[in-house]
Amino acid sequence: MPEPGAERLAGHGRDVGAVVNAVAILRHLAAAARPLGVAAIARGTGISASTCFNILRTLTRTHFVSFEEAGKTYTLGLAVAELATRFFGMSHTELIRPELRRLAMKHGMLIALWRVTEDGHIVLADRAHNPDGVRVEMSIGIRLPMLVGAVGRCIAAVLDLPEAELRRRFGQLRWQASPSFETYLTEVRAAREVGWSMDDGHLYRGIVTVAALITDAAGKPRFGLSGVTIAAQHDPATFPVLGRDLAEMAGLTSRALFAAPPGWAAGTELP
Repeated sequence: MPEPGAERLAGHGRDVGAVVNAVAILRHLAAAARPLGVAAIARGTGISASTCFNILRTLTRTHFVSFEEAGKTYTLGLAVAELATRFFGMSHTELIRPELRRLAMKHGMLIALWRVTEDGHIVLADRAHNPDGVRVEMSIGIRLPMLVGAVGRCIAAVLDLPEAELRRRFGQLRWQASPSFETYLTEVRAAREVGWSMDDGHLYRGIVTVAALITDAAGKPRFGLSGVTIAAQHDPATFPVLGRDLAEMAGLTSRALFAAPPGWAAGTELP
């Protein structure tokens, strides 16, 4: 199956097709459990075999890819590790922070990163804002029940709890203007379909929050991403765009920070 997003990215006028294809090839090799030949890479990325071969030849010369003569196969090369060296030792929060800033500037609102804890809460780990606009302010360390708000709907969607258990937990949540359980359940199911959710004045009156979820390879919630703004500060058409941007970033972050090790099978415990 072609790499997610490769065709979509290539379709934008501002993107350079050869670069998009090279990135798709590198990502495909990074996810592979064994060395791959040109034909397998072409099938996996949806890039023509001749284009794959030319890009692989260049990546090999620059040491981003290693070529194994015996099997005519390719793996990631040492130059990839060289690029990643500056990230060694950095926390997940530090790695995600530049993307928080980018989204805050793009959408003109507070973008928050929530860490999902083992005891059933979310804690504000980091946030970024656009300095030019009126904004919501939130303090690092704020702690909320993990199923509340827009992030909570996304977590509930991933946990996929039995309806009776979800109803029980919903009854323990505190909102300033609580939705009905039926509305909450409908929105949880929608979050499961589209990858993001919205809370419009329920958790806090007058505040709109849009969120998506970062998960590990086993599907366990790790972080929530949310855009937070004062109601009526943005056109309603902004929120689906924000939701898709957050979902895209959450997916990329999930793959980058919590990728499964080679050979790991879904349904088994991560090492």
